[in-house]
Amino acid sequence: MGKIIDRLEEFIIGSLMAVATVVIFISVVHRYGTGFAIPGVQDWLLSLNMGWAQEFCIILFVWMAKFGAAYGVRTGIHVGVDLLINKLQNKPRAFMVQLGLLCGVLFTGVIGVFGAAFVWENGMAYETLTLFGMETGEHFEGPTTPDLEWPTWIVYSAVPLGSFLMCFRFIQVMIKFARTGELPTHDHGHVEGLEEGEVLQVGEAIEIAEQREHAHAGLSDREWEKKHPADDKKEEK
Repeated sequence: MGKIIDRLEEFIIGSLMAVATVVIFISVVHRYGTGFAIPGVQDWLLSLNMGWAQEFCIILFVWMAKFGAAYGVRTGIHVGVDLLINKLQNKPRAFMVQLGLLCGVLFTGVIGVFGAAFVWENGMAYETLTLFGMETGEHFEGPTTPDLEWPTWIVYSAVPLGSFLMCFRFIQVMIKFARTGELPTHDHGHVEGLEEGEVLQVGEAIEIAEQREHAHAGLSDREWEKKHPADDKKEEK
């Protein structure tokens, strides 16, 4: 179950980034393309309405930020000031770490609860009750976004969903730390395939890049040797 949530989290973040990149690229090309007086093309570009692109990308970035924050807790990429905590030993350090994680659980949990209540009252309750043919009572339909005219409660749903996921990640880290005494860490300077303390020369770095390209291209050893005979001569020397 945990792996499924991990993959879903990564898929959502990756998909949001990909869609936002494509939409921004198309919007920029459209904006500059309309400035060129190309017969037929300019009129066609002007007929396209891309005014919604900015609002759409802002929504995507909001969702990206909320789910990305949860991903950051799981992978340990959030910046933390732990100089004093790391000077402590054994139980005092473990207590302070768990206290910090507990604060994270409480904070994100509270934000998730208040966010869910806000989303429910901001139009979700009306839509849900209407869907099931029930009386809406004092619940109102809720506002919509200016350009896309989407219900704002859908946009704001990123707050409770992302906060609850982040709360879940904090609990995961707490349990793992209690069992193993380890926290998730991420070395921004680490290069995949490079051992700690190892230093590469420029030529070695290029060679590693070529080997990875070889692997991704799916070439056989014979095909690789035919394409790069100079590499074999270097190895013989």
